Amino acid sequence: MQRSAYNVPPAHSPPLHHPVPQHVSTVPQLRSPPPPVPQQQQQNIYGYPQQQQQQSGGGSYMHPAFGGFMNDSTAQMGFQVGKSAVMAGQEYVEQNLNRYVNVSILKHYFNVSNSYVVNKLFLVLFPWRHKPWSRQQQRMSGSGQDPLFLPPREDTNSPDMYIPVMAFVTYILLSTLLAGLRGAFRPELLGITASHAFAVVIIEFVVIKLGCYLLSISNESTYLDLIAYSGYKFVGVIVTIAVGSAVSRGKGTGGWIGWTVFAYCFLANAFFLLRSLKYVLLPDTASASSSASMQTIGRSQRSARTQFLFIYAYIVQLAFMWWLSSLESGPKKA
Repeated sequence: MQRSAYNVPPAHSPPLHHPVPQHVSTVPQLRSPPPPVPQQQQQNIYGYPQQQQQQSGGGSYMHPAFGGFMNDSTAQMGFQVGKSAVMAGQEYVEQNLNRYVNVSILKHYFNVSNSYVVNKLFLVLFPWRHKPWSRQQQRMSGSGQDPLFLPPREDTNSPDMYIPVMAFVTYILLSTLLAGLRGAFRPELLGITASHAFAVVIIEFVVIKLGCYLLSISNESTYLDLIAYSGYKFVGVIVTIAVGSAVSRGKGTGGWIGWTVFAYCFLANAFFLLRSLKYVLLPDTASASSSASMQTIGRSQRSARTQFLFIYAYIVQLAFMWWLSSLESGPKKA
């Protein structure tokens, strides 16, 4: 019996079928790393090569990922609409705010510097030997125009609103802090102290408004000057509270030392107001540089303004400073 050769297939063997892959796998293409960037192209403020930076229409840097979005016409139209809406809102706010307060004039009272703040605080607390008290003026280039007062940063005698506003906030925070040291702090104490201090400001503004109306003082800048001068009393009140509480170890401003400091601060504030407001309510009639709002006033009106100045500087300020100083002394928590 003979066998067929091993490598010879049978005559009736079935055909061979090779397997077909069902899931085709994609081999990722490997790329070589980019060439090194020269040193001069690596120096930029954002850490990206300069060759990858895209410049917009304004010349500012644009991240490559956002370059296509910013160059799109729809996106640019949206930015233009948003910019127009912001400008229209800002204009609307300024127009409505100018009905009550002149923003351009108000900015003048916040034009201060560090040296001015230090010198002004020293002047408010130690006004006895200060001279002169008149404010410095600058004339416009055109003839026949009223002189303008120098801003506070250039004239120590010029009133400002930075110190009164900061003293107002400091008084509220200091009063609540000392109440907490006494163990009498309550969450609503901050709002109560702020309400009392704000009530003093409102009442004093009404007094100033009434006095200016009766004395025929119609200059808008004079109103702001009087409001600014009325806020300097918070500096004396803060010194009284701080010294009195330090001596009494946080028990309040009572005692002869606390009231002595209060008397000194009150007299210093009254003397400061008398000297400063003299050039607002009683302008120098002999000065050739007086503006149209500082024309010669009659003798009877000058006497009335002098009485108003005395009442405001002594009686009104004494009542308000005593009230603000006594508000800090509260009952100790049991």
